[in-house]
Amino acid sequence: MQNIFVWGFNFRTAPVSVRELLACSKEEIKNLLPAIQSYSGVKELVILNTCNRVEFYTVCEDYSQVYAIVGNFLDIKNVSQSFRKHSFFLEGKDALAHIFRVASSLDSMVVGESQIISQFKEAFQIAREVGTVGKILNRVFEKALRTAKRVRTETGIGKNAISVSYVAVELAKQIFGNLSKAQVLLIGAGEMAELAAKYFKKLKANIFIANRTYERALELAKELEGNLIVYNELEDHLHKFDIVLLSTSAKSYVLTKNLVEKAMKKRDYKPMFIIDISVPRNAEPDINDIDQAFLYNIDDLKGISQENLKGRLREKEKGEIIVWDEVEKFYRWLEFLKIEDKIVKIKSLWADVEGREPKFRKFLYHALREIKKDPIGSEKLVKILLQEDDYGNKIRKLSDVYNRANGTRI
Repeated sequence: MQNIFVWGFNFRTAPVSVRELLACSKEEIKNLLPAIQSYSGVKELVILNTCNRVEFYTVCEDYSQVYAIVGNFLDIKNVSQSFRKHSFFLEGKDALAHIFRVASSLDSMVVGESQIISQFKEAFQIAREVGTVGKILNRVFEKALRTAKRVRTETGIGKNAISVSYVAVELAKQIFGNLSKAQVLLIGAGEMAELAAKYFKKLKANIFIANRTYERALELAKELEGNLIVYNELEDHLHKFDIVLLSTSAKSYVLTKNLVEKAMKKRDYKPMFIIDISVPRNAEPDINDIDQAFLYNIDDLKGISQENLKGRLREKEKGEIIVWDEVEKFYRWLEFLKIEDKIVKIKSLWADVEGREPKFRKFLYHALREIKKDPIGSEKLVKILLQEDDYGNKIRKLSDVYNRANGTRI
């Protein structure tokens, strides 16, 4: 009996210091998926990695296989098995509801943010490319995206949608006040950095962009009418900035304590606010020890995001109703899947009779429709049509009963 399981780490269960050790690049996920599937023997597997979560969605027979996934993953990441204490585990309908909530942004740090949809689709696409999804997870992701669309169209959760980038800029605004004279440096030019840049521009901040790929930085700078800094010359310019926002995919620290110390001396210890929304973190935590250097990471944004949540709780409750409606629909399909082979067998068994007898054809059509609606409640009907008793043994044929009642030979 196959079931749906979820295991992973997210911003509710694990701090960023743990999440960054488990974060996976796209290339890493492509290698991990087939390796873990082979090792654990699970039927289907998807890994969703974002700045706030590393989660495994899987179809397998029992918890022992999920346990194998966990152990194998932690070994591959070269971290202690004690990290399990920061993880969570769900199965069955609870697991499915979680997947639907994630896709619908009901489980996001910033409820209603729209970035999760593209991240969700990308995770599924990678799993499809390497061949670790099948019939069930294909259907799960299809229905998860349908649920997300329903939540956005049937509730107000997506109105004035904000993002982690928005919350980061809000933090800068709370700390710095009027940003119209602020010198802002964005390190990174990906989706989150671009969103932050657009928010800063609305607040009339003076924006500078630095990125490892010069062409991408140039493209974004032109789009936002911002300025460009050559990435390798960060040390020469860092002292000029009041606010530094980091959002890159670098695996090591882009800003070190030593680099910031030098910048602070050059700016005579005028306050510098550094907001790091990257996972793994791009700014060395010890920067906080420097006088007048204030470092915030993605977990520090929770307070502001909770304020955002207060105004959306009613809409979130509406979203929960939609999630569970879709969960129940999915599980009806899953129950039908268990007897799909029997349906095929029934149709094959009665094909000749159905072809000759219009009345029986009509009866069979309605019988199969009832079975599809309620697979569990139709068990007896299935057995009758399969001509089996409770133990799967052949019994008196329905055709014999039909002969006697109708007086004709079939």
